[in-house]
Amino acid sequence: MSDGSTTGAAEAVATEPVKRTPAVTGKLKLMSRATYVKEGVLATVFFLSAFVAVLGVALIFLFVGWKALPIVTSVGFGEFIGGLEWAPTDGSFGILPLIVGSFIVTLGALAIGTPLAVGTAVFLSEIASPKVRAVVRPAVEMLAGVPSVVYGFFGIVMLRPIIAEFSGGMGFGAVTAWLILAIMIVPTIAALSEDALRSVSPGVKEASYAMGATTWQTIYKVVVPAAKIGIIDAIILGMGRAIGETMAVVMVAGNAAVIPRTVFEPLSTLTSQIVMDMPYSTGDHRTALFGMAVILFAISMFLVAAVRIVSRFGSRS
Repeated sequence: MSDGSTTGAAEAVATEPVKRTPAVTGKLKLMSRATYVKEGVLATVFFLSAFVAVLGVALIFLFVGWKALPIVTSVGFGEFIGGLEWAPTDGSFGILPLIVGSFIVTLGALAIGTPLAVGTAVFLSEIASPKVRAVVRPAVEMLAGVPSVVYGFFGIVMLRPIIAEFSGGMGFGAVTAWLILAIMIVPTIAALSEDALRSVSPGVKEASYAMGATTWQTIYKVVVPAAKIGIIDAIILGMGRAIGETMAVVMVAGNAAVIPRTVFEPLSTLTSQIVMDMPYSTGDHRTALFGMAVILFAISMFLVAAVRIVSRFGSRS
């Protein structure tokens, strides 16, 4: 019985007409010539955009270097970089005090601003609730939009009298510049550090919690070490922001072209000296200012290269 029914079913299936899928009609449409033209135009536009950016940097460097060449030939590179006296009216063009002042101001601002910025980034990425984050993040970002001259006024009116009373001096100097620049670099470092912290894989944190770690242990033993390359990049870029700041430093540093003996004494930086002297400079004085610009350009290139090296090292590790 089973063999007969099976055979009958098979014959019924065999006699049933096979349903064929209707053939696809029409031709495959290729990209039109106009589309190729549009893509070629867009590729050319993008290439020109990148080329203009690179060309702009190269032209700026060549222009500033060409303008600075006379001071190197007339004074000497060693005397220009290592000289201790900046007195253009007397023919002294040593910019070592200005270089030292720039690094004193920058490193002090980083020492104060980096913990604040990284702490803010950790709070926003790991601790704050969505409602708190919606308030704190715009407030931090708003700091980046405040003009530097406003920071300078704040330093003169609010911070300088306090520091003057504490130190017994005039209140101009490295400490005042540190506090102002620390506030100014917080948005840059915080935003980039937060991106680095958020890029850490959730599985890493979940594994830490699965091992019995608390939230704080997970943050400072797992999340922050995992994002350290991005945080270092943020700190280096914040350093570039600090060393290139001009107006706020001019208003609070005191603008004395000497190496200060204490952090409460006035000092000057490369950027502030360029701004103050450029309107009336002539001859070797003017070329010396272009030489300072070359030094700043070289420092900026070094910082960018450091970011690239650190990022490449992090990607390999």
